[in-house]
Amino acid sequence: MDLLFIQKFAPMYAKAAVITVQLACTGIVMAILTGLLVSIVRYRKIPVLSQLFFAYVQLFRNTPLLVQLFFLYFGLPKLGIHISGPACAIAGLTLLGGSYMAEAFRAGLSSVSKSQIEAAEALGFSHMQIMRYVIVPQALAVSIPPLCANVIFLIKETSVFSVVALSDLVYVAKDLIGLYYKTDEALLLLVISYLIILLPVSLLASLLERRIRYAGFGNTGIV
Repeated sequence: MDLLFIQKFAPMYAKAAVITVQLACTGIVMAILTGLLVSIVRYRKIPVLSQLFFAYVQLFRNTPLLVQLFFLYFGLPKLGIHISGPACAIAGLTLLGGSYMAEAFRAGLSSVSKSQIEAAEALGFSHMQIMRYVIVPQALAVSIPPLCANVIFLIKETSVFSVVALSDLVYVAKDLIGLYYKTDEALLLLVISYLIILLPVSLLASLLERRIRYAGFGNTGIV
């Protein structure tokens, strides 16, 4: 194990980690918003849009992010649409993540019993009030665990961003291996980098799940 190599190129991994985290955060936030919109439309069974969003979820949940990025980065230019590497990475993560987030949110929305909604209607709540005070709080309590799992999954999916010429962690590792043939050292730095990024996220997710469970979040007290 060449410790001098690790010491020399560790700062390069740090810079790549910043790029990876920035792209991941942007893509995940947009994925959450996309998933929330899709889940509400499907939950409310809005004509046409519900069917279109169902097709979207099935398409992106059943195709790899790598294939999606290839299409966005290499396929769209054939149609005259050019997207930069970072924009392509964020778009791919948003589309893939949105499909997973939508199912997580939809599962939470569907878990709210009809008796809760009927009780709120009997009390004179409007549709918006029912959604805000009855459905969404209880749905979030159910959705948080899969949402946290999806966030971790999407961060790990950033490992394929190198195919769109982004200097992310995997790109740096592959570049150093090709230049110096230091496979063990380069991969060790790669593993450590992802561990530093993902371990705090995993711990925060576990803490959030416990706090929600112990607080009994979702109990509106209507029935």
